[in-house]
This record gives sequence, structure tokens and C-alpha cells, in this order.
Amino acid sequence: MRRVLIVIDMQKDFIDGALGSKEAETIVPAVIEKIRTYDRADIFATLDTHGPDYMQTQEGRFLPVEHCITGTRGHEMPGEIAKLLQGVPLYEKSGFGSVELMLKMMELSRQEELAIEIIGLCTDVCVVTHALMMKAAMPSVPVSVDASCCAGITPKGHREALDTMRACQIIITGEESA
Repeated sequence: MRRVLIVIDMQKDFIDGALGSKEAETIVPAVIEKIRTYDRADIFATLDTHGPDYMQTQEGRFLPVEHCITGTRGHEMPGEIAKLLQGVPLYEKSGFGSVELMLKMMELSRQEELAIEIIGLCTDVCVVTHALMMKAAMPSVPVSVDASCCAGITPKGHREALDTMRACQIIITGEESA
């Protein structure tokens, strides 16, 4: 079975920029270590990508914080993560989920037995969106999320997203026992 890793939006604006948090900063070392456990050919990543007109978009009206604007530092991945992801397929997306990436995973699942692991930011927006998209499109493919390599907008949002994914048969790993 081929195991693939999807790294969601590990960009400066979500780590320590416009929408960053101490929780997001905390997961960076675990994300780096997780990426190192996969062969580069089995890694895919997304980049939240907005234009200068972000505030006029639907998302901008609901979340009026400019972030991940093309050409800004906030759109970039931090040093070690960028280095580790150099040469892997990057899927730019202007919304919460990448349909293009989902279609790529569907194509791979038709060619060989597949398991998908998802990590990144933010658990309660883009991570949960991708996990649910993958599970809906490929109900027989194991989809997992490593909670220790994810952070939500808030700790509560992180926990609630993990519960939602668990309820939809997405395997949650990396949780500390309560």
C-alpha cells in the first residue's frame, strides 16, 4: 500500500503571521519530522493563495484579515519546511480545499492501493475540509490526520474538528491521552 502525505498550508501567515498562533508555532518541529519520514515522491502540499483583492472576495468579507497574498512573506513556507518540500507538487488554492489535489488522489487510488495522511494548518478549516473531501471522494481509502502535526484557529476549534473527522471515519493519530 502506498502511503502519501498531504501537507496543508504550512505558510508563515498561518504560523506566526497575520493568522498565526502559539499552537501553530509549536507544531512546526513535529511537521518537519513527519515530512522527513516520507519519500519526496509521496508528498503533496497546498498553499493558501490570495490576490490583492482578497478583502473583496466572499472569504475576505467573512474573514477580514489579509493573509497568504501572492508575493508576500506571509504566502511563503518557513525555511526548513520550504526546503523539505522543494520539488514536491504544490497545489495553490484560493478556498479551503483543493479539488485539483482531491482529483490527483483519486487518480492515484485507481492505480494502486492508497492511504492518505494529512497534517498542517488550520485543523478547523483547511485540514478538516481536505480530510472530508478525500473521505467523501474515496470512502474505502484510509484517511488519517496526525493531530500532533495540526493546529486550529483556537484549541477548541482544533478539538471540535478532530471530533468531526473522527465521526466521519477519519483516523486521528498523535493525540495526547486525556
